Amino acid sequence: MTSVQSLTRLPCGNRVLDLAQTHVMGILNVTPDSFSDGGHYSQLDAALRHAEAMVLAGATLIDVGGESTRPGARAVSPLEELERVAPIVELINRELDVVISVDTSTPAVMRETARLGAGLINDVRSLRRDGALDAAAATGLPVCLMHMLGEPGDMQDNPQYQDVTREVGEFLAERMDRCAQAGIPAKRIILDPGFGFAKTLQHNLSLFKHMEALHALGRPLLVGVSRKSMIGHALNRPVGERLHGGLALAALASVKGASILRVHDVAETVDVVRMIAAVESAE
Repeated sequence: MTSVQSLTRLPCGNRVLDLAQTHVMGILNVTPDSFSDGGHYSQLDAALRHAEAMVLAGATLIDVGGESTRPGARAVSPLEELERVAPIVELINRELDVVISVDTSTPAVMRETARLGAGLINDVRSLRRDGALDAAAATGLPVCLMHMLGEPGDMQDNPQYQDVTREVGEFLAERMDRCAQAGIPAKRIILDPGFGFAKTLQHNLSLFKHMEALHALGRPLLVGVSRKSMIGHALNRPVGERLHGGLALAALASVKGASILRVHDVAETVDVVRMIAAVESAE
């Protein structure tokens, strides 16, 4: 008989996530051009200090990214991305007790960071780059598949949907099928609706409102809306003033059943998650 515990356990390399609770994933961009914190953590010492601070604040995953995926971001070579990401993955694995997620679409980066201690592959392109499916399968790690149409450089060029929630669900289901064919079983898959990727404000708001429909796919959901333009457009706030809108969305996502919240502001989001858990566990 399959136990309840085994259904909520997600092996992530040499660590395990218990998906019976909501997790906070801290964002660590080791890039010079990310939309919110580009260049802040491109030096190894600064990156490690920031990762440590996020773990102390309650993050159970650190998402390391070496290629900006903001609209209009420049392409990065596999070697440049690997040189950015590999040293910090190795260092975090050695120094901190946390699941390391690698935000990458690049097969060589998947393989090498898995060897260095990464526990999760987080791919905004859903393993659609040449060789990515085989590389991800070879690592044995869980993967997060995200919905996006096109590429970061053109994804906001007039995106259109008849029913955004249904179409996002169909895309993710198709990618799960491709993963299964490549040897990545459903139990190793997390799904990300892709807020802010190839979607207008109204697409994002509608998708968020109807997010529960994606639970029909049977996999945990990762939600990343921290500091994104959907908050800026809805509230008329610049990047540095989007915390409160982001916390409102974090609370909504948690109540709607999201398993992982990907955020910049870890301590504040952890408080949101803990407060919701305290209420829900009361008699």
